[in-house]
Amino acid sequence: MTPESLVRHELAGLDVTVIDADNPDLIGISGCVRDETMQTLLVATSDGVKQVPKAGTTFRFELEECEALCASDNESGQRPRAVIVEGDRLLARPALRTETHRGSLWQ
Repeated sequence: MTPESLVRHELAGLDVTVIDADNPDLIGISGCVRDETMQTLLVATSDGVKQVPKAGTTFRFELEECEALCASDNESGQRPRAVIVEGDRLLARPALRTETHRGSLWQ
């Protein structure tokens, strides 16, 4: 998984933090993505599972380090460990969003 392809991947299991949102009460919610719907992410936090809308929210996803599997992207030889994504880019049914890719034989 790369920063460029994150929006086409399954998000469940990734660590996420809300860094900006139209609703200021959502800022700072942090945890593991438990599930995803067309318009929300379900985030497991220390206070329980929170339902966070994708629209109007900016997320910071933590990526696993994959230097052994992927070509390096920067001078240090490591891929970025976090990716910031506007939630509006994630607005789609998860199954359809993960299949949307130019050149796919499955479209």
